[in-house]
Amino acid sequence: MVYCRNTGGRYGKATIEGYYQKLSKAFVELTKQASCSGDEYRSLKVDCANGIGALKLREMEHYFSQGLSVQLFNDGSKGKLNHLCGADFVKSHQKPPQGMEIKSNERCCSFDGDADRIVYYYHDADGQFHLIDGDKIATLISSFLKELLVEIGESLNIGVVQTAYANGSSTRYLEEVMKVLNHCCLTVIYWNIGHHKAQQFHNDQGWWGQALFSTAVEMKIKQSAEQLEDKKRKAAKMLENIIDLFNQAAGDAISDMLVIEAILALKGLTVQQWDALYTDLPNRQLKVQVADRRVISTTNAERQAVTPPGLQEAINDLVKKYKLSRAFVRPSGTEDVVRVYAEADSQESADHLAHEVSLAVFQLAGGIGERPQPGF
Repeated sequence: MVYCRNTGGRYGKATIEGYYQKLSKAFVELTKQASCSGDEYRSLKVDCANGIGALKLREMEHYFSQGLSVQLFNDGSKGKLNHLCGADFVKSHQKPPQGMEIKSNERCCSFDGDADRIVYYYHDADGQFHLIDGDKIATLISSFLKELLVEIGESLNIGVVQTAYANGSSTRYLEEVMKVLNHCCLTVIYWNIGHHKAQQFHNDQGWWGQALFSTAVEMKIKQSAEQLEDKKRKAAKMLENIIDLFNQAAGDAISDMLVIEAILALKGLTVQQWDALYTDLPNRQLKVQVADRRVISTTNAERQAVTPPGLQEAINDLVKKYKLSRAFVRPSGTEDVVRVYAEADSQESADHLAHEVSLAVFQLAGGIGERPQPGF
């Protein structure tokens, strides 16, 4: 509402109804262009984490129901906020939320309690759980935007802001296949740094799912939608609607959900095909108890340890032992714990690397309690 008022109404009406109508109109206009038939791509199970997203989505769904049918779970009628449900639970436990039964290859998503984050997931034919997180959301959206820009003949910059936790496969795909600008920022203050850095690009898509488009880009797209011949005008109009579908004022899981659903429908992608854009490197996250987390200081967006002396050198030596590997450590923002992240070409290697880095942290950064043990 503040953004609507500060832009003199250019961004939309400063009311809740205005929000519902703007996003839903853009979504319906986009999905009208989809070539898929039936409701194969138009039904979605949504875990609302017993939070505010359930209330707002319930009010909003009739506006976009001709383009998408949503089935709400953990809607606040029973259960506690974020308890055994929500985006954090699903990502951390690598399993569906409580109270949601998933059929094979059925598309599902989870919001967090205040509905500013989102993850997607599904079960394959063998019952294996697959998580589709912010990296693959960013990849799907940036690839779609780039395709539309190529179609209308514009070469505008697309930039993606990630943190050190972004899987190495996603970063390589964005940089080497997509050829988009990529920037890594601090995890703890991702929102402030990420938002600021995104403003230096023409577009950004990150974990919180916020995309930013410069005013110059918005004007150029609008002009293209009015002036180009039929096929290019159609692509420009899609871009115009995508811009309207993003919430550029704040992270917004409902907006992100509609953007993702529109792109999947327009590209005719199943959730499995989306997941197959690239394969995540196996990884492991651990934490080590220390007497004082302040002994750890980092640089290069938390990817390198500055103190204590010798720790980064130890990590470098350990990383050399494994293929396609990397590892970093960072102090927790709230407790005397050091968080360890490792990835490699196999889960076994990622597990071994994480354990060895944990031992180095324990020895060099004042570990307390029991020494880290192998096995997960």
